[in-house]
Amino acid sequence: MAADRRPELVVGVDYGTLSGRAVVVRVEDGAELGSATHEYPHGVLDRQLPDGTPLGPDWALQVPADYIDVLRIAVPAALEAAAADPAQVIAIGTDFTACTMVPTTEDGTPLNEVEGNAGEPHAYVKLWKHHAAQPQADRINALAAKRGEAWLPRYGGLISSEWEFAKGLQLLEESPEIYRATAHWVEAADWIVWQLCGRYVRNACTAGYKGIFQDGTYPTRDFLAELHPDFAGFVDDLLQPVSGQLGTPAGRLTEQAAAWTGLPAGIVVAVGNVDAHVTAPAAQSTEAGQMLAIMGTSTCHIMNGGVLREVPGMCGVVDGGVTPGLWGYEAGQSGVGDIFNWFVTNAVPASYAEEAAARGLDVHELLTEKAAAQAVGEHGLLALDWHSGNRSVLVDHELSGLILGLTLSTRPEEIYRALIEATAFGTRVIVEAFEGSGVPVTEFVAAGGLLKNALLMQIYADVLDMPISVIRSEQGPALGSAIHAAVAAGAYPDIHAASAAMGGVERGAYHPDPARAAAYDVLFAEYRKLHDYFGRGTNDVMRRLRAIRREAHAGGAV
Repeated sequence: MAADRRPELVVGVDYGTLSGRAVVVRVEDGAELGSATHEYPHGVLDRQLPDGTPLGPDWALQVPADYIDVLRIAVPAALEAAAADPAQVIAIGTDFTACTMVPTTEDGTPLNEVEGNAGEPHAYVKLWKHHAAQPQADRINALAAKRGEAWLPRYGGLISSEWEFAKGLQLLEESPEIYRATAHWVEAADWIVWQLCGRYVRNACTAGYKGIFQDGTYPTRDFLAELHPDFAGFVDDLLQPVSGQLGTPAGRLTEQAAAWTGLPAGIVVAVGNVDAHVTAPAAQSTEAGQMLAIMGTSTCHIMNGGVLREVPGMCGVVDGGVTPGLWGYEAGQSGVGDIFNWFVTNAVPASYAEEAAARGLDVHELLTEKAAAQAVGEHGLLALDWHSGNRSVLVDHELSGLILGLTLSTRPEEIYRALIEATAFGTRVIVEAFEGSGVPVTEFVAAGGLLKNALLMQIYADVLDMPISVIRSEQGPALGSAIHAAVAAGAYPDIHAASAAMGGVERGAYHPDPARAAAYDVLFAEYRKLHDYFGRGTNDVMRRLRAIRREAHAGGAV
């Protein structure tokens, strides 16, 4: 690079559950020059629509206009924070939570923005953690197993209620009018790219992991028709053909999107991606055997493998789904940080909040400090981390959380630690499932907001009994999107080269303590017993309670 030449920049935008984040990144070395966050004004709609229309149990919707606000507000703010000349920016990349679905008209207008639809829940975005389609997922799984569908083992034998087909079938069966009005059933990852470049490009990542796209095909018309006669045309009529590979251009920034963002019209817009998967190059985890856990409100576990294997309960395995040339595997936990937030919001006494405030801490920090003083097993508790259902390995969102061992002397910090341990046990179940299926985990790498909690990270290292490496960036998905944008713009030949130059990781940041690891082995054995007892059909009480809850809600019981 000439001494007088200003460095080239890329912008990465990460769409999370509650907010969108933009980061301005220098292409030559991945330096993050400036960032900004915009919280969605409507947040997550899980009780009612903006007009007050009530929602049923397990619903989670969003307002797509909030996503455009991120482009209008966060991107210009990030440029300003970076003191960057927009003319230096050569590309923009984006990522999204998945599976997050947007029903649109032919031109991409979200159906909730169509006149008359403001009070129709099914016209809104169905967020990844919308779990009200579990009955549809159950039927898809039962039929696929009965028919011996070849794609089912690629998803660990079970399709999630979070994914495209279950949510689409729910749309058809509960709101046929909105289904008929839907011209495109669009992953939000592709919808935001559509808004940026004016082209609808279906990315291979979400299609493979969330859209049952395997070996070049979707489920057949006759399979769909057996689910519901009017569902036969779901693929042909509502799903776009897959045309976008990771790290390639989807198009060029339109004049309208340039006005929103303050970026130059005509720069490269990279193909959309999933927030977890796009993080791999940011954490320098693009090689086989490196399991990357993106730990936030939920946790997504992704890794590359050199061979194709069927892993029970995995969310999917896709050729090139994470890194071109390798099989990309995905698993996950539907609730992690969400569980800790639930506990702090609903179950911690006021005296703890007062103590935290007096000491200049937040309640999470106070509970962590108190929990750190405990020895392994001292609290006498064991929890199941299913407050938002189980994504892997049971793939059942009818399951629910459980805390065993409560007494009248149990303190909040003890429950808090038990919940942290439960999520660590859940991760260990996933790691063991991969290793038991011939997909060895040679390194465990962590990213996401929960890295700030050193106690949590140490508990994970002790429970897994293996070192944990950590990403250097606090904006892993946004940096990963920026790295993909750099590759799409031709600044690097491939994602491996871009990752080596622009990513960063601290290897072996946390090491297990042998004594604590041995103590956790004993607790984990008990966790597995509870896991299988409540999760594998021995006792279906959690499912029965869900059914009772739905009946009471439908009947208006008080």
